[in-house]
Amino acid sequence: MCPAHRDDGEITALGRAVVILKVFRPGEKSLGPSALARRTGLPKATVHRMLHEMARVGLLERVGTAFRPGLLLFELGQSVPHRRDLLETARRHMVVLHEATAHNIGLAVLRDDEVIHVDILRAKGSPRVPQRTGGRWPAHASCSGKAMLAFCPDEEIDRVLVGPLQRVTPRTITQPDVLRVELDRVRRARVAFDRGESFANVAGVASPVLSPDGEVLAALSVSGTVGRINLARMDVAVRTSALAITRDLAAAESIVRPVLGRRD
Repeated sequence: MCPAHRDDGEITALGRAVVILKVFRPGEKSLGPSALARRTGLPKATVHRMLHEMARVGLLERVGTAFRPGLLLFELGQSVPHRRDLLETARRHMVVLHEATAHNIGLAVLRDDEVIHVDILRAKGSPRVPQRTGGRWPAHASCSGKAMLAFCPDEEIDRVLVGPLQRVTPRTITQPDVLRVELDRVRRARVAFDRGESFANVAGVASPVLSPDGEVLAALSVSGTVGRINLARMDVAVRTSALAITRDLAAAESIVRPVLGRRD
């Protein structure tokens, strides 16, 4: 059931607001009601009413007759400690890995059957893949996605494998049984490879970042141009860095928990 709908299928006001926010694209200064109505498929009168209400509460800002995402969205994002701690902790290790490998370094999270890239350090001369922070990609067609899927509960893996798997390149794994075997290998090795499965000229390797209780939080990756990146050499480097991020997050949590649990 889409979160934008009630159990009876009717779209909710909150759902409409989410639909509107999700169509804003990076680099766009603002969008008018007509453009937003076209992109969302919602009635123009509904969009017009929602825009003014969202601007009133700070989710959007008015720019003449158009609208853009408001500062409240940034403030809400910054108030989520789990994500902020992950980004801050991972960035330190990403910088070191970037300097050591001279390749693209990425941090991604898993949402349903897609990977969302939350941080990217680009290397000179390396392909600009993904194009931007916040970009999405089919999880089964990337090393980061496979690294995270391998550590998901069985029911989540089953849900992803039920649907048709998109063939992004000729090397993308699209057979559920083959992908399941690949995820078993990734779980044992704690590292996943992309050998031209997302883009024909791109290769990469990724390793999962886990919480203290074993929940997969993210994936750290190294990627570069096929023929210029040595995946065998990158294997140990990315796995070691992902383990270091996992340890640092666990150490930070062990310090915070007793403080939160104290009673004066």
